[in-house]
Parts: sequence; structure tokens; C-alpha cells
Amino acid sequence: MIKFLDLQKINLQYQEEIEAKLLETFRSGWYLLGNEVKNFENHLSKYTGSPNAIGVANGLDALRLIFKSYLELGQMKFGDEVIVPANTYIASLLAITDNRLKPVFAEPDIENYNLDVKKIEALITPKTKAIMVVHLYGQICWSEELEALAKKHDLKIIEDNAQAIGAEWNGTKSGNLGDAAGFSFYPGKNLGALGDAGAVTCKDELLAKTIRAIANYGSDEKYVNKYQGLNSRLDEIQAAVLDVKLKYIDADNEKRRKIAERYVSEINNSKITLPHLPTDPKAHVWHLFVIRTENRKDIQDKLLEKGIQTLIHYPIPPHKQKAYKYYNNLSFPITEKIHDEVVSLPVSPVMSEDEVSEVISALNSL
Repeated sequence: MIKFLDLQKINLQYQEEIEAKLLETFRSGWYLLGNEVKNFENHLSKYTGSPNAIGVANGLDALRLIFKSYLELGQMKFGDEVIVPANTYIASLLAITDNRLKPVFAEPDIENYNLDVKKIEALITPKTKAIMVVHLYGQICWSEELEALAKKHDLKIIEDNAQAIGAEWNGTKSGNLGDAAGFSFYPGKNLGALGDAGAVTCKDELLAKTIRAIANYGSDEKYVNKYQGLNSRLDEIQAAVLDVKLKYIDADNEKRRKIAERYVSEINNSKITLPHLPTDPKAHVWHLFVIRTENRKDIQDKLLEKGIQTLIHYPIPPHKQKAYKYYNNLSFPITEKIHDEVVSLPVSPVMSEDEVSEVISALNSL
């Protein structure tokens, strides 16, 4: 069986280092807001190039905290609008609506599945305060046109960087492109913890200080609560694991790129639409390798018969979810086409050349 993602095998690569760190953390007697979190935050800051990194409980909280902090700082207010890609994972929307802000859906580019920057300006109103870019599937969503648009209309750019740690645009890493970025370290991510974990990076020192306080019950001084905060802290054990694995993220991402290059060059099936390789290979870290086909169930069933697991990211777009029933009447044809046709193939740093060949052969024989 070729697993979609063999998490056990991925983590066992670093077994000795992780076990040593876990034991050290366990014996330290300090499990929250200690040295492991500080070390990881410092290393993440250095890695991304962002001056501030704050460990939080998960990726959704990372995004929630960014908006909540902008509200507390008076840079946004309830009812303000945030432009967001219609084909994102629902967490992007939850972070916006949880803060009583209004998502404004924008269609993606069918060629790369990221936000179509050309469609943004028509959506901007006096209430628009931010654009959320989602580096979907691991590919950078950024351009000079986007930067100019944000500057022209005085908009914040918030990166949903849950899937793209290590990706670059003109030498700048994701998480250090916009005003603030949310990271997810869910176990299945390119940099995955052994449970839920996340982080925020940002350039603004005051924003960073506010995020850190809100994540700690709204307190930056013990028992003194400045804000109505949350409990969203990265724990020492997850920080220790992430700090070990961060050292290997570039090498792991490069293995994913090699697999993606083989898939794109060697899969040859007229019923399948393959993703494009970016001009700059560093712009994509291939968190997911997503094909499109009108025969999705048939292809998934036949691949499974051959012992190859696939997944769908994601079958239902946010505006068609019951949670957002008041948006169910909206129509976004490109988004809906994508969600109806996508299939994610196995891609991970522990796949062997033979396994990659097997996936290619299976698809070509269908």
C-alpha cells in the first residue's frame, strides 16, 4: 500500500533527536512558555526572516489572533471586509467571521488555484481593510501587482501560510511577505508537530506584543488582563519537536519538488489536468500535488485497487458548507469546478523512487 502520507515514517527519520528532546523537556519540569518555545520562536523568526514569531495552539488560532489583535488596536472594526479566496479551506473563513468581520469571496486562477489578483480591485469597498492570501497546496500567492494594490487602497495583507512553509518569492520566504502570517503545524503539514500547533509571524512589534498577550488570556503581566483574550499557547513538547524538524524542512521540501517534477513530466493521461511547475521552483513546496479530473471517483477507486491512497482537498467549498448557509446561494463557477474535480496524489519526503514510479504507471494505465 502506498499511503497518502506516512506520518510514522516521516517522524521516525528524526527518532533519536526527537526522543532526546522529548526526554529533556519532560525532565525539565517546565511545560508551557519555557525555553523550548522561545528557541523555536527564535529559529522560526530567523528561518522566515520575520522579526517576530509567536507560537500558538494551532493554525486557526494563528489567523484568529491576527484579526483579533487588529481589532483591539483599532486598525479594524466589526463589520469590516476581508477579501479571501473562495476555494480556500474553511479555517480561513472561520478566522474572519469569528472576529465579526465579513469575508468577501474572490475567485482563484484556474491555472494555479491561488487568488486571482486581477479580480481583487473590483471587490474593494470603503469597508475593505485586508486581503487574505492563501498559499494553497504550498505555492506562493504573491506579486508586485498585489503589493501595489494593497498600498493604493491602504490594505493589510495577511498570509494564510498553513501549507507553504519554506516557499519563496524573489528570495523572501512565505510568512515574511505580508503584514502578518498564520502557520499551521498540524501533523500532516510539511513541518508537522505531534499534535496541534501553530504560529504567527509579523513585522509590527506592537502587533506581535498584542498577539502574544491575547493568546495568553489577554495578559502580558501575570494576573493583569489587558484584553478579553484566549488560551492559545504552543506547549513546550510540540515546540521541542518542531525545533528538531525545522532544521530539515528545506531538504524535505526539495524531495517533494523532485517528486512533483517527475509527476508533471511523466504522467501522461488525457483525462487528467496536471498542475504547472512554477518558473521559480522555490515558489512551491508541494504540500499537496493536486490533479483535476471529471472522473474523480472512478480514478480514486482504481488507484485504491492498485494500493494507492488519494484524498480530496477539498470536496465542498466554504460558501457551500452548512456552517455558512447564508452564503449557499452564491455562485463561484471556477471555485466549484475545482472542488468538484480535484484529487490529491501521494507526495512526501519519504516516498521512494519506486513508489513514485508506481503512482505514475497506475495513472498512465487508466
